[in-house]
Amino acid sequence: MPSRRARLSGYAMPTPPTTSPRSAYVHVPFCRHRCAYCNFTVVAGRDELAQQYLAAVAREWSRLEQPQTVDTLYFGGGTPTQLTLPQLEQLLELAARWHPLAAGGEWTVEANPEDVTGPLVDLLLAAGVTRVSLGSQSLSAAKLVALDRQHAPGAVASASRLIRTAGLQLATDLIFAAPGETLADWCDDLAATLALSPDHVSTYGLTFERGTQFWSRLTRGQMSEADEELQREMFAAAIETLAAAGFEHYEVSNFARPGRRSRHNEAYWAGAEYFAVGPGAARYVAGVRETNHRSTTTYLRRVLAGQSPVAQREQLAPDESARERLIFGLRRLEGVERSWFRARTGFEMDELAGPAIARFVELGLLVDDGAAVRLTRDGLFVSDAIWPDLL
Repeated sequence: MPSRRARLSGYAMPTPPTTSPRSAYVHVPFCRHRCAYCNFTVVAGRDELAQQYLAAVAREWSRLEQPQTVDTLYFGGGTPTQLTLPQLEQLLELAARWHPLAAGGEWTVEANPEDVTGPLVDLLLAAGVTRVSLGSQSLSAAKLVALDRQHAPGAVASASRLIRTAGLQLATDLIFAAPGETLADWCDDLAATLALSPDHVSTYGLTFERGTQFWSRLTRGQMSEADEELQREMFAAAIETLAAAGFEHYEVSNFARPGRRSRHNEAYWAGAEYFAVGPGAARYVAGVRETNHRSTTTYLRRVLAGQSPVAQREQLAPDESARERLIFGLRRLEGVERSWFRARTGFEMDELAGPAIARFVELGLLVDDGAAVRLTRDGLFVSDAIWPDLL
């Protein structure tokens, strides 16, 4: 089958539709160190490229021609806080210019624990940032070493205190099923994280991505993945522990205190459109999905030369877009209401995926009450295996 993706020789930011996207993502590729499990679009030890990066995103944003107000703004990476304070301030100002935040909006900045200082927090507050997503991954010294992370548990605790004292929302990421980790170790990690009083916790099982150091070690037999049953027990422990602490389990990997969900990510899961700039950044505007080149140096060269940074572009057919929206929606614990799906896509859910839904209901992985379809507890553990059948 011919691919729907096509390379572009020219570039223009898709014209915002009458109803413009209400979310924007900014990718900052810089890191001090590439972790052995990381397959993201990052460059380590190339801080000399930061000024060129700022010039490039400014030029990419200028393609919008006029500011686009958003409800959610997200700085991800990479490590946005790897930028110097003056550089980060410049990026914050650029973002506020091109994507003014609506009243009551959510502005998230990802941060590494060792980067969080009083001056950094003051800068974020002054810019209007409302939420910091801390890449803690663990509060166990031994596990951080096993994960090839460079910070210590004390840095996580210190950063968390600074963020919370400033009145910013605190989100934190945790990885389970690390090399050598036991169920008891994981439960200790959860308890240590809860002691920091976060507003939001994301939990991810360690994955071995092609092209990473961990993948190479796995293929050479130097590492092994955690047993599937152990991974299941760890995920179950996270669900039970966080629920007992008052967190809502609202998406497969995400838990939040009431009123503290990631509104930006909820926009993705609802199938909403969004702007994006930066190397490797993906945008969805006017029904067109584009992804910028993953190489930071190639991205910089192209944009600064007035060329397109886009590596892939596709426009989904209506039924393909509807199926994608179904899959994203099913990641949410509330599931997908048939009336909502019909109103948003123009399709009946059963018209697109009726037999597959019925099969997974019979297997106990989905529940269908006639009004909505959602994952069961067993379905949560194997959700990634469900999605291909719904496409």
